[in-house]
Amino acid sequence: MDHVDRITAQWNRERPDLDTGPMGLLGRLARLRNHLARETEKVFAGHGINMAAFDVLATLRRSGAPYRLSPGDLLATTMVSSGTMTNRLDQLEKAGLIERMHNPEDRRGVIIALTDKGLALVDAAVESHVQNQHRLVAALSPGERDALDGLLRTFLSKFE
Repeated sequence: MDHVDRITAQWNRERPDLDTGPMGLLGRLARLRNHLARETEKVFAGHGINMAAFDVLATLRRSGAPYRLSPGDLLATTMVSSGTMTNRLDQLEKAGLIERMHNPEDRRGVIIALTDKGLALVDAAVESHVQNQHRLVAALSPGERDALDGLLRTFLSKFE
């Protein structure tokens, strides 16, 4: 019996008229997300960044050389508000991890680019991140991971 089982058992005792099945599923997903986020943040902290910074740096890195995107493309990929993105970019620029450049196709616009320092950092961080992800799913067999991935893909597709 886990923490979520105890909560649903209490609800079942107090309100036997309610079907708490979804509460168990969604409660476990929420608790799992919190555990995974804490473990992930530890890895990024070891590189002097947080998950939000990694999100921007990784988006630039996986865009391919020359590792440049417009602020609009970054916004579309990361799904945060423009104010939040501006703040993230300011902090990353201050740390020397990105630079704002004039857009060669539109001199009124800017392009966000990884610096050499940013590229080195994100490459090191993503290696640690992937190793950590392997550690985090190690309790599941390859078949269980595949089955869970398929179920979560189906569930997520209903929202996206």
